[in-house]
Amino acid sequence: MTELISFDIDGTLESGDPPGTITMTMVRLVKNKGYIIGSCSDRPIGIQQGMWATNDIKADFTVLKHQLSTVKSNFKADRYYHIGDTYMDEFYAHRAGFEFISVDTLPEIQV
Repeated sequence: MTELISFDIDGTLESGDPPGTITMTMVRLVKNKGYIIGSCSDRPIGIQQGMWATNDIKADFTVLKHQLSTVKSNFKADRYYHIGDTYMDEFYAHRAGFEFISVDTLPEIQV
């Protein structure tokens, strides 16, 4: 089964402003397990790409939040998730046909 995870940055990832609870080590773990991963944020694409490069993670996509639907049309997966921390994240996830997961509901993962 192919699964895709889109990460919001601010309030979701540790590199966000404010920092979120998902560490880059956790992102590497899901990437290494075969998930398609990337970011969907209000941050400009170049800033998103720089964040991934700085953390030595090869993201499969970087998009602006309102363009999340393009990810679904560009990547074939059985399930699509967007992890974020705001109602806008949830709005755009549902609009694009993604399952929304609030970062606040994720279980604590020890890595």
